Amino acid sequence: MSTKVGYLGPKGTFTKIAVNELFPTEEKIPYETIPASIDAVTKGDVEFAVVPLENAIEGSVNITIDYLIHEQNLPIVGEIVVPIRQHLMVHPQNKEMWESVTSVLSHSHAIAQCHKFLHTKMPTVDLQYVKSTGAAAEYVHEHPEECIAAIGNELAAKEYGLEIIKKDIHDYDNNHTRFVILHKNAVDLSTEHRYYGGDRTTLMVTLPSDYAGALHQVLSAFAWRKLNLSKIESRPMKTGLGNYFFLVDVEMKMDEVLIPGVVAELEALNCSVRVLGSYPYYFIGKEQSAIQK
Repeated sequence: MSTKVGYLGPKGTFTKIAVNELFPTEEKIPYETIPASIDAVTKGDVEFAVVPLENAIEGSVNITIDYLIHEQNLPIVGEIVVPIRQHLMVHPQNKEMWESVTSVLSHSHAIAQCHKFLHTKMPTVDLQYVKSTGAAAEYVHEHPEECIAAIGNELAAKEYGLEIIKKDIHDYDNNHTRFVILHKNAVDLSTEHRYYGGDRTTLMVTLPSDYAGALHQVLSAFAWRKLNLSKIESRPMKTGLGNYFFLVDVEMKMDEVLIPGVVAELEALNCSVRVLGSYPYYFIGKEQSAIQK
């Protein structure tokens, strides 16, 4: 039986690019939403799910974080970073009429990433948000009678037979998206993959409500052990105003001394700590140093 990988579909999304690179021979199953992709792992319909976690320009994908924290407790077993290049595409029948486009469709993040182009070149166009860049391309493909365009990647144009009329319309060239790989169990992915960049451990830390200077103490637990943090982010607990948890990315694999020592120290401060995953991360297209600048 072949391994099945679920992802945010339809065909032509940036998530599909990530899946194609990490799971080239596995069966790929698209889902309409991020929660549906995650639920498929829990139900056993697929072994892995690949979903977006963070974009370098637009920030975290909150629905992914919140669903993993509040709905489905699945470990993160891997991560892949994909460069984001956005193009304006139309149905081939309309390639000579693109300046008359009345609507541009795409995911809200993609439209935001192309704000300068849309503002200066297409200021009067109607912007329509859909579930994904792939869904936008699919709609344009199915409605050649409408003078509309989609924002998406080259894979979307290829999958749906669209014509790219303006390439690289994104605002920033150093734009990337992090995609996390989920599994029911903490399985080990390959560190021999050509895109392998290193290892990371992600923790969820909830502070005690009545402890002054708790966040400083939390950061100190990492600092004196010389553990490098690549990210710390707060998210609401959804239990009332002022109640937050923190997501912390540690740039190393879970060991037997340092990270367990951090967890023990934080728990002694009455913090709640949950390990969301310790996993390898991969980069497509550029070296790690270039992406992190």
